[in-house]
Amino acid sequence: MPLPSSLIVIGTSAGGMPALTRLVAQLPATLPAAVLVVQHLAPDSTGEPLVARLASHTALHCELATNYAPLQAGHLYLAPPNHHLLTKDDHLLVTQGPHENNYRPAADALFRSAAVVFDSHVIGVVLTGMLHDGTAGLDFIKRCGGVAVVQDPVEAEFASMPESALRHVEIDHVVTLDAMGPLLVSLVSPTPPTTADVMEIPPDLKLEAAIAERVVGTTEQIAQLGHQVPLTCPGCGGSLWELNAGSVLRYRCHTGHAYTADSLVESSRQSIEETLWVALRMMEERKNLLSSMASHGDAQWHKPQLERVEEIKRHINRLREFLLTAEQSDAVVAAPTT
Repeated sequence: MPLPSSLIVIGTSAGGMPALTRLVAQLPATLPAAVLVVQHLAPDSTGEPLVARLASHTALHCELATNYAPLQAGHLYLAPPNHHLLTKDDHLLVTQGPHENNYRPAADALFRSAAVVFDSHVIGVVLTGMLHDGTAGLDFIKRCGGVAVVQDPVEAEFASMPESALRHVEIDHVVTLDAMGPLLVSLVSPTPPTTADVMEIPPDLKLEAAIAERVVGTTEQIAQLGHQVPLTCPGCGGSLWELNAGSVLRYRCHTGHAYTADSLVESSRQSIEETLWVALRMMEERKNLLSSMASHGDAQWHKPQLERVEEIKRHINRLREFLLTAEQSDAVVAAPTT
């Protein structure tokens, strides 16, 4: 069975299904490319209803990706929940490798593997979504000669993913959903790639793709990709390496977790916030204990306990004010643009 002429790889998150249904409705059954989709899903969800929904809007053959399924033109493959979707030669790989950018499936993992296998015959697409997944993936595709396409953030239901890509990567096309289908059809190569067509793939991307296929790597392999930094991995607590190549600042640990700098900052913010809420709870409990102690015993004992209660109340109020202010700031940053 001949390979598809191209791969169209799509990453999306919040607001993704309405956007996907509008996009795939524009793609014909005769499309000489395979379409691979990462939609961020809850780990315990099922992808079958989403496949059925997409199939009802497109002439493409839609299916939930399975390990070693052959790549076929005119087919759409949706990454299963809690699994990465990768490509290898003429087939798919479905793995439970480490999270990338705190996601599994991750658009970055799909985009990288597609770029390594299909080089300049890959078209990467980032649609509506929160945070930063897909940004590094588009950089991988560009480094291998492929094309980067982003949904116009003005019309995206959640603009974070498209805006992140535009900030960090030289994007070839920024278009609305209604214009994206014809664009993708025009970008698809008319003939399958041959050995003569294959460009030189950057060695670091080959190594990262190989690590993802094997699920985990080694410290020696990661040391080939970058230099160790005094940061710890939010996923496993191990050391992180800052990667040297590409236009997007990235980090990896030797077990396979990978982060853009933006996603690493987000992970650390969440960890700090969780720690502070735990500290607030413990301080409230200490205040309650001191109040109980102050209500017992003689006056000489009573006064110092009340002083300690008042002191800890001041700390509690400051910490609560800080946490609430931080939550309000995050809500403003996360609010979708209009």
